[in-house]
Amino acid sequence: MTTEILKINDPNDRRIENAAEILRRGGLVVFPTETVYGLGADARNKAAAQAIYAAKGRPSDNPLIIHVARAEDAELYAETNKYYYDLAKKFMPGPLTVILPRKSSIPPETAGGLDTIAVRCPSHPIARSLITAANLPIAAPSANLSGRPSPTNADDVIADMNGRVDMIIDGGECEIGLESTIVKLEEDRGILLRPGAVTVDALLCVLPKVDIAPAVIGKLAENELPLSPGMKYRHYAPDAPLVLLDGEENAVLQFMQNAPQNSILLCYDEEISSLSGKRLLPVGKRNDLAKQAKALFSSLREADRLNAEIIYAHLPPTDGLGLALYNRMLRAAAHTIKNVSEE
Repeated sequence: MTTEILKINDPNDRRIENAAEILRRGGLVVFPTETVYGLGADARNKAAAQAIYAAKGRPSDNPLIIHVARAEDAELYAETNKYYYDLAKKFMPGPLTVILPRKSSIPPETAGGLDTIAVRCPSHPIARSLITAANLPIAAPSANLSGRPSPTNADDVIADMNGRVDMIIDGGECEIGLESTIVKLEEDRGILLRPGAVTVDALLCVLPKVDIAPAVIGKLAENELPLSPGMKYRHYAPDAPLVLLDGEENAVLQFMQNAPQNSILLCYDEEISSLSGKRLLPVGKRNDLAKQAKALFSSLREADRLNAEIIYAHLPPTDGLGLALYNRMLRAAAHTIKNVSEE
């Protein structure tokens, strides 16, 4: 397959209609969102949904998120309720995905065989323009080969998807850099299945109760049925093993200073001067979680390009946006945490 690559910065660019036509005829288009790049197809077309799974090498029981132009468009594809609209009023358009009962307008192939569907209304102008022009819901997981770090810029998309999709829209770097928050609604309760930029505290401003699924911060127990099929699969992982360092600041810094030369260190900006001679990928200041989130996936991919044999990084906090970072890094590291305070 020959992939057309278009650099588009203006949501009014007429070439977006070309991308929309590809979607209407069942093709695949990669497009930017405020979170990560998405690999899009017509969510109503089961063959198009199956093409997404094939392009990514994604297990077919791992459901796809559908993207709509307006929050109320979810009514066409899902059974909405009061709490969905309460969340939509506060967070949509934006980086929030809500899981609702699926209507028959969305085939089981899009939903991974489930009777629910995940709905999101992105805020990125190009994403919104594309959905509107196509006049259909766009099913779109992250535009990477399954298991790899999600792409937050067009170069990383091209590395994984060139030759696998009909078109890639290069819209520059993604603003947030981590996938959307996913919450499942059960009456007046929300179950957090994937943390993101919409934090637990923010959700609690709308929902009476929010429970965090155990697999968000821990391993699934043996024979445990995941609340979401995606929880059982490898995600976000670089080729080199990633080890998360847990301990006091000075202890972690000392460990990094003594790390082997074949390692790459995802360090804070404040540590650069203390790690002279090491192979560093700075991810932002210690307290700048937003910048760390934006830098994470591109840093993991860069570590692979630099042929890292092992990658060391700080274990993030688990409050606020830190929970999303913790979740992604824990999955990328296959739950490998090294406590350095005891050494």
